[in-house]
Amino acid sequence: MSPELDTDPSAFPSAPPASLDDPGVIVEHDWRAFHQVERMADHWDRPGWADQQRSYYWMHTFPDPGELLQRAEHCQRALQHLALDLVPADGLHVTLLRVGAVDQVSTAQVEHLLGLAQKLSVEDFHALAHPLAGSRGAVRFSLTPWTPLVRLHAALSEAGKQAGVPGGSPTAAFRPHLGIAYSNQVRSAAAVVDAVAPLRSLPSVPLHFTTVELVELRRQDRAYRWRTVRSVPLRAAAASRSTSA
Repeated sequence: MSPELDTDPSAFPSAPPASLDDPGVIVEHDWRAFHQVERMADHWDRPGWADQQRSYYWMHTFPDPGELLQRAEHCQRALQHLALDLVPADGLHVTLLRVGAVDQVSTAQVEHLLGLAQKLSVEDFHALAHPLAGSRGAVRFSLTPWTPLVRLHAALSEAGKQAGVPGGSPTAAFRPHLGIAYSNQVRSAAAVVDAVAPLRSLPSVPLHFTTVELVELRRQDRAYRWRTVRSVPLRAAAASRSTSA
C-alpha cells in the first residue's frame, strides 16, 4: 500500500495525478501544470539557503548517466537560447528528501539514520525519464511510475523520524522529477513552454534505482553540488533474486 498524496499549494503540480502508475496520465498531468504557468521564478531566490549552507539530503545520483545524459544534453542544447542555468553532466539527480542542515544533525544521528536506511524493506525498481515538462522554477523530466518513488520517500521519512533529524516535506507533498535546467530570473513562462513543447516527443529513458545516496548538498556557481556520505543499496527485487539464483 502506497502513502496517499495530497493537494499542496507549495508542491508542483499542487495536485497529484489521477494515477501514480500510468505513464500517460503522469506525463500529461505534468505538462498541463507547466503549460498553465504564466511566470517563472528565480529558482535560486529561495528562503532557507544561505551561501555557505550545507544540508544533508537523500538523493538518487547518476555516476554513469549514459543515455540519460545524452537525452538531457539534447534538450539543453534546444533550450540554450533561453539562458537558463543548465544542470552539468555530473549534477543530474533525483531529490528524494531533505534530512536537515549539517549544523542541526549530529554525527551520531547520521550514523543512526544510515543504519536504519540499510534495513529498509524497499526493493530496487525501474522507472522512465520522459522529456519534457517543467515547474515554476525549472525545466525537468517527468518520472514514471510514481508509486515506488513515493514508497521510498515514505520509508526514508520514517527512518528520519526514528533518527530524530529535522526532516523535509511530507510524503503527501512529494512530486518526483529530474531537473535539467533552472530559471535564474523572474520571467514570462511562455517562451520556455514554447521551447519545451517540441521536445516532448523524444523517447523516454530507462532508469534503474538500485541505491539511494545520503549526500551533503551545497549550492555553488548556480548549481547543486554534493559530497556523497554513503550510497545505500536497495533490496534486490524478487525477480532479480530469482534470475541470479
